[in-house]
Amino acid sequence: MKKTLSRRARIATGGAVLAAVAAGTFGTVAANAAGPEAAPAAALAASAGRGDTTTSRHLTIDAATEAAQAALKAAKKEGQRITVAVVDRNGNTVLTLRGDGAGPQSYESAVRKAFTAVSWNAPTSELEGRLEKAPNLKDIPGTLFLGGGVPVTADKAPIAGIGVAGAPSGALDEKFAQAGAAALD
Repeated sequence: MKKTLSRRARIATGGAVLAAVAAGTFGTVAANAAGPEAAPAAALAASAGRGDTTTSRHLTIDAATEAAQAALKAAKKEGQRITVAVVDRNGNTVLTLRGDGAGPQSYESAVRKAFTAVSWNAPTSELEGRLEKAPNLKDIPGTLFLGGGVPVTADKAPIAGIGVAGAPSGALDEKFAQAGAAALD
């Protein structure tokens, strides 16, 4: 015959099980939170040798803003509504300015053109031609092989990309991106 526990006994048993689980979890957390003194000294820090690091240059936020505003100003003079994006050497977006009336598609396109320009250290209009020989280039995530992206260099090394989208042609987009880059000279 099977013995059943009363409601009070079941609650007490459940509470005891929960308390045991909590105590075990707390003990584990407490052991993991013991701090650095519990870790071996060699695991605390590693030091890289002189030849194990590199230094890279990046645009300041002020310079990126200056370039983006110059591109917007050049487009406005010609009655064009654009978005301009500036990415750093690693392709990370530093800033994006969407001009008044720029289309919703222009935001992503500007970022992708800037990324493409800095990735290949070449204007995206030049890169369009490479698609004929290697059409799978367009499949690389984050890229856009349409005119409108220009790299920014320091000592011939790419340090940023400026992308513009929204004008009726890639040639115009690139003209405005070049105006942004020229503002940095």
